[in-house]
Amino acid sequence: MAGGWTSDGAVQDQIDSSIEDAVQRARSQLPKGESLQHCEECGAKIPEARRQAVPGVHLCVACQSEQDKQASHSGYNRRGSKDSQLR
Repeated sequence: MAGGWTSDGAVQDQIDSSIEDAVQRARSQLPKGESLQHCEECGAKIPEARRQAVPGVHLCVACQSEQDKQASHSGYNRRGSKDSQLR
């Protein structure tokens, strides 16, 4: 059902586009190149299984977890607020 000036399926198109952008952003942040044998942060040995599972890994699990906690994830809000739509 279309609403206002939108076409049928516009909401789904918006959702699909947001998901595609998030996937592209996540893929661009994946490590590349050869995996290190020791963590760049703490120097701990990176297990062989992790190096094979994540090609190009540079951090041990503990340091990667800490870095992920600190990373800010700014997403896109494609929908305007109701106030902006009413003006």
